[in-house]
Amino acid sequence: MAVKIRLARRGRKKMPIYDIVVADARSPRDGKFIEKIGQYNPHATPAILSLKSDRALYWLQVGAQPTDTTRKILSVNGVMMKKHLQIGVEKGAITQEQADEKFAAWVSAKEEARAVKISKLNSSKEASKSAAFEAERKKKEDKAAAIKKAEEALIAASNPAPEVVEETTEEVVEAATEEAPSVEEAPAAEETPAAE
Repeated sequence: MAVKIRLARRGRKKMPIYDIVVADARSPRDGKFIEKIGQYNPHATPAILSLKSDRALYWLQVGAQPTDTTRKILSVNGVMMKKHLQIGVEKGAITQEQADEKFAAWVSAKEEARAVKISKLNSSKEASKSAAFEAERKKKEDKAAAIKKAEEALIAASNPAPEVVEETTEEVVEAATEEAPSVEEAPAAEETPAAE
């Protein structure tokens, strides 16, 4: 009987959550399984993963074959590294203490790298939020300025400045008096040529 470590889908439509299970290779994807060893939620950022590492290591040592996705999950969680070191201990290449030291160093390096990656994700989210907020604020200010400018133009069109009106009327009156002859002078000029 071939035993696989694989994912079993559950959760609602278009929002799956996966159980990490040990199952017979012939059983259906969501069917009968031997043991549930963890859970994986890919929709969270970062992905949520809970795994019984000791049980996963046991099943790997007795011959269970992980699928590609579960191999990646086990590798990220350190189970594949632990299996590799245990094989070295069994062959006599290293002692158990050396294997434990190497595994602890590997875990600490991975945790630091993961913390940096998560902080980058969080800072990029905050930066995008602040950029969106600034863009929205600028858009609002531009809209308010445009409304204020339109109101000023409307007020200026409906109420002309009184100084401009006075100057215009004075200029019109002066121009009219200079160009047009007086009413009294015009008839006297006409009568003179007729009298001759």
